[in-house]
Amino acid sequence: MITLNFEKRAMAVSPEKIRENGQLPAVFYGPKEKSTPIVISYIDFVKTWKKAGESSVIILKGAGTKASDDEHEALIHEVDVHPVTGTPRHVDFYVVEKGKKIKVHVQLAFEGVSAAVKDLGGILVKVLREVEIEAAPKDLPHELRIDIAALSELTSVIRASDIKLPVGVTLVNNPEEIVASIAEAKEELEEAPTAVDMTAIEVAKKGKEAKEGEEGEADAKDDKKADAKK
Repeated sequence: MITLNFEKRAMAVSPEKIRENGQLPAVFYGPKEKSTPIVISYIDFVKTWKKAGESSVIILKGAGTKASDDEHEALIHEVDVHPVTGTPRHVDFYVVEKGKKIKVHVQLAFEGVSAAVKDLGGILVKVLREVEIEAAPKDLPHELRIDIAALSELTSVIRASDIKLPVGVTLVNNPEEIVASIAEAKEELEEAPTAVDMTAIEVAKKGKEAKEGEEGEADAKDDKKADAKK
């Protein structure tokens, strides 16, 4: 397992000051572990987070000590990140009970080539991105790989029961739940150009001409009346 060193946190020091010193404020807790504020190295945490994710158990070890009492098997439970930069600002670690199985969500990694996509023009639909499993801390996988080569026909599907699980790992999801499937690509039909209604144009044209004629006659009558008055 990956080991991450920590130091007990002095509450008088502000989180901003801790981060300025290249460290992260954090806390660990568990069913039989009281909430304990700690400080960890920012660089070491980022490396650990990348390798372990949030489904692999790591060892939290008190810095400068060798006693097993200062070691805790824990999961990276929650990471508060900056809304703009995405950099970690605070970490919660969940300490697991030794000898107890735990339930976690594990990411799915899709690999391989689907004949339905390559040869039949289908579209791969990833229905699930993660599944829930149960296992002892030492047996928890970082991710589960899904070979999409099983999707050979447009009607092919991969169900949760098809996932190959490591020894000691049990699936919590409904085994009939669909993990991935194939969708048929639909051709976009071009709309035919709308035919121009020549009749409507003629009617409008005649109506306009009639109106112009009426306006012309009205003008002529006005001119005659004006001449008569003279």
